[in-house]
Amino acid sequence: MKKFFIPALLFLGLSSNVFAQKHPPRPPVSPHPSKTELYNNKARELEKRYNKEKRMILNHPLATKKMKNAQLKALNERYRNEKRLLRAVK
Repeated sequence: MKKFFIPALLFLGLSSNVFAQKHPPRPPVSPHPSKTELYNNKARELEKRYNKEKRMILNHPLATKKMKNAQLKALNERYRNEKRLLRAVK
């Protein structure tokens, strides 16, 4: 039984390795995303970054309420400008 088991494992391992070399992974469906897809991705990334920074500001243990408000005001202004630029490119 052992004489059959070890060569069978070796054969399966080597054949799967050879198969992987012959057949590279398939490319994604659309190699070049459309303009709207690019816009949506950038908008999503911008929104995620905004939410992350906002959470960091609000959860900061040492910042006072006045400091947090000033930072949020600046963050909102920056986010508004970036959003406007993104819309202008669209």
